[in-house]
Order: sequence, then structure tokens, then C-alpha cells
Amino acid sequence: MTTLFTTDHEWLKIDGDVATVGVTDYAQSQLGDVVFVDLPKAGRSLKKGEAAAVVESVKAASDVYAPITGEVVAVNDALAAEPALVNSDASGKAWFFKVKVADKKELDGLMDEAAYKAHTA
Repeated sequence: MTTLFTTDHEWLKIDGDVATVGVTDYAQSQLGDVVFVDLPKAGRSLKKGEAAAVVESVKAASDVYAPITGEVVAVNDALAAEPALVNSDASGKAWFFKVKVADKKELDGLMDEAAYKAHTA
């Protein structure tokens, strides 16, 4: 499984032709305490760069962008019941949605962990 990152602070864990998407630990630390998450519906087609979800915290509401083009094949319903998971486990249990990768070439523009750490330094 490969993990990639966007400049907008989303992570993707690639497993075959499905990418699991969430926000990075850096993003959740900037947001503060997360109080609400609005997820896309399964079956929705996303275009790379399109707002796919919304995260609301005590500080602000922020869009979560689709890092790649594809169809949403699953959403993490646990976040609706427990949005604070984003603060406690941003890169694990707090994944937002899974998307079937439409064009693997779109992955080429994303960062690996070392490049993302440099980006946030």
C-alpha cells in the first residue's frame, strides 16, 4: 500500500485501484477540535480538485478536496457519529471516503511522505 499527499493536506492510501482519502495530522492540528464532518455519498463521481467533503471545527469550516478523479465507493459513517476521530486518529480510523481511481496518471503529481514533510516545514 502506497501513501501519497496533496498540497491541500489530504492523504491517500492506494490499494490496487482504490484510494482511501483523509486529512493529514497537520491539517487536523490547524483545524482544532473537529465537531462535524459532511461526507460525499457513495456512487458520487468526483473530479480532481473538486470539494468532496467538509470538516467543521470550533475554529472554521474547511473543504476536503478530491485528490484524484473517480467514483466514491465507500464513506466512513463512523465520522458522522464521532467527528473527533479526526483529531485522535487522522491518518487511521478517521478516513473520509474511498474512491475508485479513474486515471492512475493523476497520482504522479502527488507527494510522498518526505516531500509532504518538507512542504509543511
